[in-house]
Amino acid sequence: MPSRNPRSSHSRPVPVAGPVGPPGSLVGTAMDIDGSHTPEQVIAGLRATSEGEDLVQLLTPEGQRVSHPQFGLDISPAELQSLYRDMVLVRRADREAKALQRQGELGLWAPLLGQEAAQIGAGRAMAPQDMAFPSYREHGVAWCRGVDPTEIFGIFRGVDQGSWDPIGTGFQLYTIVIPNQCLHATGYAMGQRLDGKIGDAQNAEATICFFGDGATSQGDVHEGFVWAAVYDAPVVFFCQNNQWAISASLDRQTRVPLYQRARGYGFPGIRVDGNDVLATLAVTRWALRECRTGNGPILIEACTYRMDAHTTSDDPTRYQVAGELEEWKLKDPLERVRVHLVREGLAESAFFDGVAAEADELAVRLRNYCISMPAPGPERIFSKVYAEPTPAVDAARDGYLAYHASFTDVGTTPRSGR
Repeated sequence: MPSRNPRSSHSRPVPVAGPVGPPGSLVGTAMDIDGSHTPEQVIAGLRATSEGEDLVQLLTPEGQRVSHPQFGLDISPAELQSLYRDMVLVRRADREAKALQRQGELGLWAPLLGQEAAQIGAGRAMAPQDMAFPSYREHGVAWCRGVDPTEIFGIFRGVDQGSWDPIGTGFQLYTIVIPNQCLHATGYAMGQRLDGKIGDAQNAEATICFFGDGATSQGDVHEGFVWAAVYDAPVVFFCQNNQWAISASLDRQTRVPLYQRARGYGFPGIRVDGNDVLATLAVTRWALRECRTGNGPILIEACTYRMDAHTTSDDPTRYQVAGELEEWKLKDPLERVRVHLVREGLAESAFFDGVAAEADELAVRLRNYCISMPAPGPERIFSKVYAEPTPAVDAARDGYLAYHASFTDVGTTPRSGR
């Protein structure tokens, strides 16, 4: 087993998870939570994760820049405009995809509405040589890694399992089973360490793994944390806490803020305003840099809110509280950047008009592509079972195609499962 670098050897200060919320509500150590707590106290403590002194924030919901003692960020007007453009285009692609699903052009869609800052901030923090392991909602991170939305559509239309190159883009294929990607990311990061790809060199690598708050209730996350900690794996665990695991609210899953769980595994945890693209960018840059230099793993809890359904097969009106939804609308990640750009004179109206026009063009391109996607032939289901052909799969394919042809010869098609 590789030797472990003492945490005291960090060249940069590491934020340490601390108590959150008002006195008596809920704090983070085992001794602190030893005792009785009312459900109201638990919920109050958890909801405090969207604000408070432990939250890293650089841009308030009102669009005002604020400083942070550990996470400064020098950013030019052009860079800020680029982040805004990213979020606008990703949101428009997401909205168009949902409309396409409602019109029968996609079989399913997992919306990201409200989580644009968390994904764009984290995606733009990555270096070209880093590797991302997504779940199935990271359309914004995919955009940052050069994966076009059309390449994602194939998954949700049911014609492929993802058509992009994971190695070339540094963005692995979507993981539908929650949260297998935590094991995949940990193993990949262990390989980076064993292969000597961490250190102070410019081409040093790190891994980042994306999952939601609901995934933290699954064993794969625990196992990933254990192995990553023991092997000092250079992996950033990026939890997008959007407050809902389908219909299960956060207070049904944990007694402490999620970032504080890192303490039990022996590595740093930090909480960031996931609706603040600047804070997310700064914190994720720091975390990836720490991992590249051998000081991983690190857990980031990006506090945001899922402003739409879990997927298009879900009805959030059955469990989300309307008042809470309206409250989070005031924290919209796009609006705070727009207000800041306007207030500080960092962008003219022509810039916003241009971004809006580009978003319209993107929506048209995505729609045209989706409705013209060819349906795969019946042999497609056999083509990606293994990397190389096998006699068993070839025989199964030939038998199925012969069976299928027996129906098409008389002008009918077989019904699935009959």
